[in-house]
Amino acid sequence: MKTTTKIQLSAMMFLQFIVWGAWYGQLSKYLFAINFDGAQVGKIYSTFSVAMILSPFLVGMLADRFFSAQKVLGVLNLAGAVILFILAKTTDYDSFFWLMLLYCLTFAPTIALTSSIAMRQMEAPEKEFPPIRVLGTLAWIAVTNLIGYMGWGDKNIFFYVSMITAIVMGLYSFTLPPTPPSIKGPVSFGQIIGKDAFVLFKDRSFTIFFISSVLICIPLSFYYAMGNPSITDAYKTAFIAAHPGQALPDTFFVENKMSLGQASEVFFMLLLPFSYKRFVIKNILIIGLLAWIVRFAFFGYGNATSGEWMLYGGIILHGLCFDFFFVSGMIYTDLKAGERIKSQAQGLISLATYGLGMFIGSIISGEVQKKYTTGEGAGSVTNWTHVWLVPAGIAVVVLLLFILFFRDNTRNKLTRV
Repeated sequence: MKTTTKIQLSAMMFLQFIVWGAWYGQLSKYLFAINFDGAQVGKIYSTFSVAMILSPFLVGMLADRFFSAQKVLGVLNLAGAVILFILAKTTDYDSFFWLMLLYCLTFAPTIALTSSIAMRQMEAPEKEFPPIRVLGTLAWIAVTNLIGYMGWGDKNIFFYVSMITAIVMGLYSFTLPPTPPSIKGPVSFGQIIGKDAFVLFKDRSFTIFFISSVLICIPLSFYYAMGNPSITDAYKTAFIAAHPGQALPDTFFVENKMSLGQASEVFFMLLLPFSYKRFVIKNILIIGLLAWIVRFAFFGYGNATSGEWMLYGGIILHGLCFDFFFVSGMIYTDLKAGERIKSQAQGLISLATYGLGMFIGSIISGEVQKKYTTGEGAGSVTNWTHVWLVPAGIAVVVLLLFILFFRDNTRNKLTRV
C-alpha cells in the first residue's frame, strides 16, 4: 500500500472517530443535565444498538451492491451532520429519541464502512490495518480530552464539534480511494445475518461463548451510559462536602479521566500476543470477565476522596475488560469459523453483542438508575453503589456460566496470531 494511501486512510479513521467520540461518552451527562430521567437516557442509548442491528442491511444493500463505499460514507456523514445540528437544539424527549434513532441510522454503518474501505486497499490487512485503526482510538482520546478540558460534557456544544467534523469527514470521503461495490447479484437476508455461521452452534463451547458475549454486553452498556454521570456525581459530592456553599466549578475533567480507558485499550492490546502464548483461550476470556466484576465493584464503592484510586482503577480496567474478552473473542470466533464463513461469523457476533446485548443493557441500565434515584431534576440523588452492583452481579453470573460449561482450551492456533 502506498504511503499516500496510508495517510488518507489514517485521516479517515481519525475524523470518523472524532465524530463518534465527541458525543457518545458525554451524551448521558448532557441528558441528565436537561432533566431526562434514567429510563429515558437508557432508551436513547438503545437507539445506537437498534442502528447497529440494522446497519449490516444498509451496508449490504448500498455499499456492497450499488454504490462505492466512500460515496456512501460521505453522504451518511453529511446527512448525520444535519441531524446533529437539530439535536443540539432539541430538549423534548420524544423528539430527541426519534432524532437520535435517525442519526444513529446514519452513523452506525460508518463503522463498518471505514473498516471495509481501509481493508479493500490492503494486501495484508492483519499487518496493515492495526496501525491505521489505532488512529481511531487516538482520535477518541483527543476529542474527549478537549471536551473535558473545555467543560462541554453537559452542554450541547459537543454536538457542534461532532457536526463540524462530520461535515469535514463527509466532504473528505469523496477524495478517498475508490471502493466500488464488491458483490454482484442479490444479497439474501440469511447472508446478512450470518446464517451459514449457525453451524458453529453445534459446538457447545462456542454456544456458551456466544451467550456470554451477549450477556456481558449488558454490563458494558452500564459503563457507556452511566459511567460519566456516576463519576461526575462522585466529584460533585466531594466538592460540596469540602466547600459548602460554594458554586460548583465548570468542569471536574471527568471526560479527561475517562479517556484513560481508551489509552488502556492500546496498552492491553499490546499484551494480547504474549497472553496467547502463555494461556489457553478459556483462561484469557476468564481474566477478561474477572476484570469486569472488579471494575464495577470499584465504581460502586469508589469516591472522589480516599477512594479515588478505585474510580481510576475502574476506568483503566476498561482496556483489560474489552481486549481480553471482546478482541480475544473475535479472534476465537475467526479461528473456529475457518475461511469459508469467517465474515458471516464475525457479523453474527457483532449483531448479537453491539446489537442485541447492548440494546438490552441500555434499557436495563436506564431503568436501574431510575430505580435507585430519588427526587427529580437538579435535586435528584442516585445511589450509585446499588446501580453498579447490578452489572457486577450480571458479570458474576456470566463468569460462573463460562467456568462451568466452556470446555474449549484452544491454544496452539492462538499462539500464531
